[in-house]
Amino acid sequence: MALIALAADKGSPGVTTTALALAAVWPRRALLAETDPAGGDLVYRSRAAHGGILDPNAGLLSLAATARRGLAAEQLWDHAQPLSGGLDVIVGIGSAEQAAGLAGLWPILGEAFATLAESPNGAADVIADCGRIGGDTPALGLFAHASLVLLVARTEAEHLARVRDRAGALSAKLHGAQRGAGALGYPPIGIVLIAEPAHSARIAAQANEMLVASHIAARVVGTLAHDPAGAEMLAGRRRGRLDKSLLIRSARQVAADVPQRYGVFR
Repeated sequence: MALIALAADKGSPGVTTTALALAAVWPRRALLAETDPAGGDLVYRSRAAHGGILDPNAGLLSLAATARRGLAAEQLWDHAQPLSGGLDVIVGIGSAEQAAGLAGLWPILGEAFATLAESPNGAADVIADCGRIGGDTPALGLFAHASLVLLVARTEAEHLARVRDRAGALSAKLHGAQRGAGALGYPPIGIVLIAEPAHSARIAAQANEMLVASHIAARVVGTLAHDPAGAEMLAGRRRGRLDKSLLIRSARQVAADVPQRYGVFR
């Protein structure tokens, strides 16, 4: 199974763009799911395959109604829509107020997402955009079913400090107790940094040194290029060679490294 959950501590580090980029270049068939309790963005920033807007009512909201009666992994496709470019997506809820109606459903959704890769009909890995998380995030019920949790952060000092602290707190919640740097729990926690390409290797090494010094069981698994033009092309708002963009080239490297490093394809 492979459910990869992406999240961030605070600010706008680019979780949705990261999730969209990774899903677009994932080495197996992928389904992108917007599971941000604060609401999704894709209906506003991306085009459907038919050239029009995505249907905000066909997605997590309609899926939640189905899940109350039980949810088989294959049913996820009934609530997915293709984006321009062909990637299938389950669009998120429209607002944080609607999240109240999802109470108790996150573990059910997490189990369905995690088992979709084993489905005999329409098998795929799920890349879940969980948005910003705090200590009481309802997405914890989904994280428990993930093969990997990826925290997304920018490289300014305050962002690195916050992602370090969030990784430590999340490890304590998911793994039962604060663990040492050499004792990785399950699901493992990785970090993806949004960095200027010229400095990405140095900053990733420094961030890993900080995590080791803090005895936090998380590691930087890769960097995505800070590439606003590439992000605009990915969203369909700008023309150009998306496959040649720094964003997609760096996303391919992360998408290739993550499965090998964590063995998420089982």
